[in-house]
Amino acid sequence: MYELPSGAEIQAIITTLKSSAAYYLPEIYLSALFLVLILVDLIFRPKKHHLLSITSLVGLAGSLWFIWQQHTMAGQEIFFGMYVIDEFAIFFKYFFVLSGILTVFLSMSSDELNNRASGVGEYYVLVVGMVIGMVMMASSTDLVMIFVSMELVSFSAYVLTGYLKREQRSTEASLKYLVYGAVSSGLMIYGFSILYGLTGETNISEISSVLIARGYDPVTFMIASIMILTGIGYKVGAVPFHFWSPDVYEGAPIPVTALLSVASKAAGFALLIRFFYVAVPHGTEAVAFTPGSEWLMLLMILSVASMIYGNVVALWQKNVKRLLAYSSIAHAGYILLGIIVMDELGTQATLFYMLSYLFMNFGAFLVAVIIANKTGSENIEDYRGLGRRMPLTGAAMTVFLISLVGLPPTVGFIGKLMIFSALLAKGSVFVWLALIGILTSVISLYYYMLIPLNMYLRESKQPLPDTIKTGLLPRLVTACLMLLTLYFGIFFTPLSDLAHFAVTLFGNQLY
Repeated sequence: MYELPSGAEIQAIITTLKSSAAYYLPEIYLSALFLVLILVDLIFRPKKHHLLSITSLVGLAGSLWFIWQQHTMAGQEIFFGMYVIDEFAIFFKYFFVLSGILTVFLSMSSDELNNRASGVGEYYVLVVGMVIGMVMMASSTDLVMIFVSMELVSFSAYVLTGYLKREQRSTEASLKYLVYGAVSSGLMIYGFSILYGLTGETNISEISSVLIARGYDPVTFMIASIMILTGIGYKVGAVPFHFWSPDVYEGAPIPVTALLSVASKAAGFALLIRFFYVAVPHGTEAVAFTPGSEWLMLLMILSVASMIYGNVVALWQKNVKRLLAYSSIAHAGYILLGIIVMDELGTQATLFYMLSYLFMNFGAFLVAVIIANKTGSENIEDYRGLGRRMPLTGAAMTVFLISLVGLPPTVGFIGKLMIFSALLAKGSVFVWLALIGILTSVISLYYYMLIPLNMYLRESKQPLPDTIKTGLLPRLVTACLMLLTLYFGIFFTPLSDLAHFAVTLFGNQLY
């Protein structure tokens, strides 16, 4: 018979919650920002984005200070072990807040958002809500907390995708995203329930300990792992869980597409690394799913399929956002290569690659925003002749695309070099994975360079002014992202050290 907790037990719970709250300040601050944006929208009823966008920028930038304070708290488990503060989580918190800031900059530059006369307030509220969910995903170490944080990200993303509700492609994309998301979430939570049934635990560290100590049925565990991998694979957009990506990327506003392609994907990979490196037992012959075993082979298949499918299908795309969607699928495959290595060097390469992807992909989408503002089109054919008329925009787009291919002297080259080096250092069995990665990168050169080809070597079929002017803010952000892409391609040590520091302090749990 169930017994109510005693007064002493209740007091102990309250004390634990109070002490945990002191380590939860970035999330509390972002939640307060979420409420402030709602109040600003209700009180001032802004007709334009300026007040809300500036409030969002200042608020998100302020959260960086609270995240910085967590460096002194690394290694703490809070809320009864459901949440952890470590350098791995802090790394991704910086990543997600920076992604949110860049999304706001893109939104401020986007005419498709700024020209709306209504529905201004909820847009930035949902962007901040999505950032909160991703920040929570990075630190969650409990199945319940993982699911709650993932759903917070998903619900915000569903609404943001359909934000342009008067456009058919936007509402269609939102509906497809919702349907695919509901199915993947259902499969994942069912996998969680099987895992709980096997162990009686929801904490991922405890799950690993129980599985090693008690043993388990390999078939049941494999089914649970595949279901969980389905939910995470949907979030990262890897084949065969990618079906939502092209339509959602095309239908969503361009800033939302950028946020989904970079931050949402990174949140999925953060969860994948933590879950499969910590919860899935490895390093013992008594356990299935050891390194080089069934689940690792499954990740290899997903990686190869994503690289080949994403790059090959992108060859036929005429819409810039759909092209970048298939490119995003391919990059999910490259990032999986680093995770497959399953050691410190591979994880460091994975984190570095995601940082490089942040700069070059947000930059590419910002250029797409600028060109869409001036031409009203996302078609690659309409990029003809823009290189001479928009010099900074054309040069920046070329740099970002070269970086996405993985050519020097850009940060994308260093990212792929680190991934392939980690594979080769692991032994001959991984050489063929590196070879496939290199060959598919060569394929990507064709469709990426098609855009600069149109911008510089082909003339527009429509009359265009000799000079097309863009706003000061878009030019400044574009120039900064371009310079960072080039700078870190030459002086990459700061980013490499940041990734190494995050992995080293998390390494005792990972390896």
